[in-house]
Amino acid sequence: MKKRSLLVVLMTFASMVMMAQTGTETSQELPQIKQNGLVKQIFVDGKPFIMLSGELHNSSASSIGYMKPIWDKLSAMHLNTVISTVSWELLEPEEGKFNFELVDAQIKEARDRDIRLVIIWFASWKNGGSNYTPLWVKTNSQRFPVQARKPVTTGNSSMFLEADRTMPLSPLGEASMLAEARAFRALMRHIREVDPQHTVIMMQVDNEMGLLGDSRDRSKLADAAWAKPVPAQLINYFTRNKAALLPEMKELWGRNGYKTSGTWSEVFGTDEWAEEVFMAWYYSVYINKVIVEGKAELNIPMYVNAWLGPQPGQLLPGDYPSGGPVARVMDVWRAGAPDNDLLAPDIYVQDFKGVLAEYSRSGNPLWIPEARDEAGNLFWALGNHSALGWAIFGIEDLNENSQVAKAYGLLGDMLPQLCEWQAAGKVAGVLLKDGEETQVISLGGYIVTITRPRQRGSAPSATPAASVTAQPGPGGVSPGSRAMPDDTRPFGLVINTARDEFLIIGSNLTPGFSADSPQSIRVAIGSIDEGHYEKGSWIAGRRLNGDEGRPSLRSGTIGMLKIRLLKY
Repeated sequence: MKKRSLLVVLMTFASMVMMAQTGTETSQELPQIKQNGLVKQIFVDGKPFIMLSGELHNSSASSIGYMKPIWDKLSAMHLNTVISTVSWELLEPEEGKFNFELVDAQIKEARDRDIRLVIIWFASWKNGGSNYTPLWVKTNSQRFPVQARKPVTTGNSSMFLEADRTMPLSPLGEASMLAEARAFRALMRHIREVDPQHTVIMMQVDNEMGLLGDSRDRSKLADAAWAKPVPAQLINYFTRNKAALLPEMKELWGRNGYKTSGTWSEVFGTDEWAEEVFMAWYYSVYINKVIVEGKAELNIPMYVNAWLGPQPGQLLPGDYPSGGPVARVMDVWRAGAPDNDLLAPDIYVQDFKGVLAEYSRSGNPLWIPEARDEAGNLFWALGNHSALGWAIFGIEDLNENSQVAKAYGLLGDMLPQLCEWQAAGKVAGVLLKDGEETQVISLGGYIVTITRPRQRGSAPSATPAASVTAQPGPGGVSPGSRAMPDDTRPFGLVINTARDEFLIIGSNLTPGFSADSPQSIRVAIGSIDEGHYEKGSWIAGRRLNGDEGRPSLRSGTIGMLKIRLLKY
């Protein structure tokens, strides 16, 4: 009997080891994006999670020694997620021979600090160029064909063509696609084996891909494909989803009468917008193959990011990377890369609100992997779009005293509650741009009117002068430090935490309350408490009354007020 019990124990242990090695089961659920109530959220360890994040500079993670002092700094800034990098050239310096040392170091350092990782896979393309490919790829253009484009003489593209260092790979190159897919699969297999705790929660596949300097690849390979019929997979997707296509793509397809067969020029036309669709199709098909191979080893969320366009100064495909996952070709990317989980904007343009509105269409989960450190944009993304997260590029340029770090510290201890309130539709974002004096929110049976704080006996405080910052170059790359002055715009979250109760979080704002109906009902403030959250519990501070009995959050800090209301 004892022998049989011992045998059962040994067999159970062996089974657990085998499952851990094969990735068929871990101690925790795989990270995934799924619907939760009214919103889509990323789930980590089976619970909804919001990424308070920052992206490292491109080369930081290529050196274990360089990163050593940075990890503690990131932890002190209250990040719960770091966007790090792994490059194909360092992972597979010789074909078929892999070096995972840098990957292992990142996972260990992050895990030791209870930080999650989103890893950027720098491979075939980064900002339109192919500089992260291994030398054995760069030196064999016959096997790994490159793109051809018109000569660039003027425009923004000529100032930022990484392609001028190494001509970019053509997305029509099958050998290139298979080589990257094999390398990515090896990477994901290794992460599965060394990271059963799921420190790595998401992968970005390549970076800001697309062709700079021209709207279409002009190589012989691409010319031959342009002259062939549009692939049935794309036509079928457009036909099935015609009513739901985004207006930009529906208009483009409709120019030639919504044709369901024909060459690319016959179906979409001959201008740069038609050529952008052609490029988007081949980039998306290429990337989908890479994603499929990676998910075969570890099925965690994967996404692609976009250098935005059209944008001021970059009005045509080729001024910005043609074929990348910009908002106007999202439908093409959905058709060509169905295994991709989301399309993410890198936002350096002024119209932050407009970009989020474009990228939240058609059910696309919103995640901002690159942005400036303007804290108000974080609150707008979380409050109005229930974003999966938000990240500053060049996060190591900041420190624990920065406004964003303080915001992360304030929000970090209340994330479980914030996720719950988002799912229930109880959260609204506040962001007043220069020239805007009020924002009106309907929530919890009340009309909440947000204004700029008033000085006693005075008119509303004047809009602070806009901060003067260095303008990033094309693609969002800053000429210097990414750190910016504090955001002086009114911003925050309005949360209906319970009946007749609101939590106001933010800076430089004053809320006013009225009943949404009927108009005869009067509303008064019953109490105002300062406070904050610690490990998910509300910790009350001062009860504001008398001279301080006004619900206002002043500029220069980020605070929380819990307000209880009375109806008459």
